[in-house]
Amino acid sequence: MTTQAVEIRILGKIMRVNCPAGQERSLQDAADDFDKRLHELSARTKVTNTEQLLTIAALNVCYELQTEKQKIADDRNEMEQRITLLQKTIEEALLKHSASKEA
Repeated sequence: MTTQAVEIRILGKIMRVNCPAGQERSLQDAADDFDKRLHELSARTKVTNTEQLLTIAALNVCYELQTEKQKIADDRNEMEQRITLLQKTIEEALLKHSASKEA
């Protein structure tokens, strides 16, 4: 897999990071989102220490990720329950249909 060096700007500082070829736009979008979050967080919390700001932002992103993972797991469980109920309903309908044909 080839990588491409991409320049991103976070808190006014330019960094070069490698990313898989073809994913440059996604990386730039992620960097722009992160930079926006940092600026909004700094304005809301009045935190100016870059290390503290990055730590708080990282914790927020990790919390959001955990929340989304839990939501996906909950959705998956609900879908599995619905599928099981649907299978049971179909099986019961088929059994009733077979019984009525035999009668």
